[in-house]
Amino acid sequence: MSYSSRHYANRYAASGRFPPGLKWLLITNVAVFVITFFLPTQELRDFFRNFWLFPAQVVTAGAIWQLFTYMFIHSSGDFFHILWNMLALWMFGAELERLWGTRRFLYYYFVCGLGAGVCVVLSAYIFSDPNIPTIGSSGAVYGILLAYAMLFPDRVMLFGFLIPIKVKYFVMIIGAITFMQSYMVTVGGAHSSVAVVAHLGGLLTGLLLLRGNKVRLGAIAQPIQTGIKEWRLRRAKRKFAVYLKRNGSGGDRWVH
Repeated sequence: MSYSSRHYANRYAASGRFPPGLKWLLITNVAVFVITFFLPTQELRDFFRNFWLFPAQVVTAGAIWQLFTYMFIHSSGDFFHILWNMLALWMFGAELERLWGTRRFLYYYFVCGLGAGVCVVLSAYIFSDPNIPTIGSSGAVYGILLAYAMLFPDRVMLFGFLIPIKVKYFVMIIGAITFMQSYMVTVGGAHSSVAVVAHLGGLLTGLLLLRGNKVRLGAIAQPIQTGIKEWRLRRAKRKFAVYLKRNGSGGDRWVH
């Protein structure tokens, strides 16, 4: 997956500051992945399992911290799992943090991850085995995708580095696939892990957060729209001034 838009690329390149919240999310996730990949003993591997999300442990043993820590752990044998999550987080999260600020961005990210974890716990007890663990930041990342699609629905990305598609349609497709997968492992009776429900939980949590802050989102989007209008107006004025000059009209005739 890749992202391509001249309007976006110019604005992104103009900022030399890497958002701090996003930076530390990437560093932490990658560092934990590297550490777990090179763990020398089974005892250390078992220690890190305390931070996976086991629904049974959350409910019966009070391991509430797992609803938070599972977001930082990815399968050491699945490089593409963390690669996809970190790539999507960087591509769509950087501009969100610049717009929202670090505090609100991290709040949104972690609440989406927590909501996804709660959905996994509930689904495991209702439809599956609560002793099956879930790991990964996918739930929080799916919330980021939803936020980006709602704020910038007509931005164009390259799906699979080949196919241009608007972000809103990409997220719709991802959402439909996630819903079908979640249905199959729950109501559909596929009798497998409900970890995929975390994706749907992240989307739903993000939707609730954004709908609850609809007015605030409008306040964020309004300066962007105003800036675009002002830029178009200045461009039109320059073109009109050039037109007058070429046709022998004095610049003093145009008074603003």
